[in-house]
Amino acid sequence: MEPARFGDLTLAAFVDRLASASPVPGGGSAAAITGSLAASLVAMVASLSEGRPKYAEHAALHADALAAGQTLATRFLSLADEDAAAFERFGAAMRLPRDTDAERESRAAAIRHAARGAAEVPYRTIEACIETVRLAEALAGRSNRNASSDLEVSALLSVAAAESAAANVRINLQAIGDDDATRDLARRTDELLREIQQLAARTRTAVASGEAREPLESARW
Repeated sequence: MEPARFGDLTLAAFVDRLASASPVPGGGSAAAITGSLAASLVAMVASLSEGRPKYAEHAALHADALAAGQTLATRFLSLADEDAAAFERFGAAMRLPRDTDAERESRAAAIRHAARGAAEVPYRTIEACIETVRLAEALAGRSNRNASSDLEVSALLSVAAAESAAANVRINLQAIGDDDATRDLARRTDELLREIQQLAARTRTAVASGEAREPLESARW
């Protein structure tokens, strides 16, 4: 029996399944898996920085980033599963009978409901991406310099995951059937993407400078 969760698959098995003719996993799940890699890199850098006297003034940041990165990595894996489930619910709604007026009305309502869910799951992926890139930006210049490029990779992966998830938000907005809800979710998606891109740019700049940064006054991630 195949594992029920994508996180339980080997990497090769997930890639094989992604490359198959099966509609799941698809782009939304791939986006979430990419986010999990970004969060894992944050946790790795924090782990490589913990307990090192050279970076002792950032010890609280390292401890918090390690725990948060691990939690986010797990959350992303769950979002990959949720995205597949949401797609399957949408597909099931599309297959409902439509021979009578009542059936057509019921089918249309089911499609609208499923589309909302299929848009909200990748939106939550974007929310997790912004938490991840905030951590990467906070660690840049405040962690093990030998792993600084991994923070840049984490930031780049966060952007890729967020942009990919946003594509899945937008494609499902068309079927929600609620103009106000559609505009609101589209606006919030665009706002988060802009902030993620800005944080990623700041991370890359901090990494490129190679300069040490002052400790954070308080948790801002």
